[in-house]
Amino acid sequence: MYKKIFELSDLMFESYRNKLIPLILPICIIIFWYLITEGLGIVNPYILPGPITVCQSAWELILNGKLLANTLDTLYKVFGGLILASVVAIPLGILLGSYKTLEDIATLVISILRPIPPVAWIPFSILWFGIGMVPAVFIIFMGCVFPILVYTIDGVKRTDKVLIESAQTLGASDWNVLKRVILPSTVPYIVSGLKVGIGIALMCTISAEMVGSSSGLGYMILTATSLFDPGTTVVGMLDIGLIGIVFDYIFTKAQDKIFW
Repeated sequence: MYKKIFELSDLMFESYRNKLIPLILPICIIIFWYLITEGLGIVNPYILPGPITVCQSAWELILNGKLLANTLDTLYKVFGGLILASVVAIPLGILLGSYKTLEDIATLVISILRPIPPVAWIPFSILWFGIGMVPAVFIIFMGCVFPILVYTIDGVKRTDKVLIESAQTLGASDWNVLKRVILPSTVPYIVSGLKVGIGIALMCTISAEMVGSSSGLGYMILTATSLFDPGTTVVGMLDIGLIGIVFDYIFTKAQDKIFW
């Protein structure tokens, strides 16, 4: 009986330990941050605001609704660009991965366009679409479409040929092979592509909002910097980081469910 109690205690300790270890470094960083800013006054608050100042700025932004409004605006752009990229990249990736000739035709164009940074498209997005949400969505699309496309092509190619040949031997049509063999095998790679894409989407959104938008977290950060409000700037940066953590957690859980 005592042995079972000790084993249970060890399991509980290990569980709490695994949850607390990732918090050690952030806590140490916050303590050091406080000491060099508001604690000892080593760093000028206009260069780096302290954690208490940042919390006060965050509370003000929450109360006046600006933080929520800008966060939702940024998320709206992120989802718009990511969904548009997925609608284009996933079917195209399945098509190119399934037919070698089509892949050979498209490889050169993809190889030229893929290394171009999404922010390089900002001047053209403003010229083509003006200022607002559309150019930001276009930048996100350009940033997300190629990772999702490449992951999808790779997933199709990695489908077990034995499964495809077995399905064909049993009389399955090309559509059934695609639907019941290739697509289920490709889903984990598509999820991985979306996980990479969401990180790129956030970076692209903030960059686009700083140049070609009048709303969103990027615009809020740029405006706060222009008004010498470093507290709001840091709040915007931390908000982006928290959004990234949430999305990373969601996609990691999805991957754990899919990769059996």
